[in-house]
Amino acid sequence: MNVQAKTGTKTAKWQLQEAKAMFSEVIKASVKRPQIISVRGKETAVILSIDDYQKLVRPRQTFFEFIQASPLRDLNLELPPRLPEKMRDVSL
Repeated sequence: MNVQAKTGTKTAKWQLQEAKAMFSEVIKASVKRPQIISVRGKETAVILSIDDYQKLVRPRQTFFEFIQASPLRDLNLELPPRLPEKMRDVSL
């Protein structure tokens, strides 16, 4: 395993051959943080925990859905009246 994985950074890096030889360790480590697999020195794949994967692929809330789910949606606020903006003459 790469030194980065031992120092507590957010991801661990494995060479493909090493990852294949220690596959069960790679999978177990993915529960704590993503595991990056490199082939010939190039980062090629990432192994994530199922929880991290589901966070990435779950549908995102629209702004409208966010507002509708707000506990403050029924709050009646009185806003001060807006002053009319100064209008300027425009010649056409």
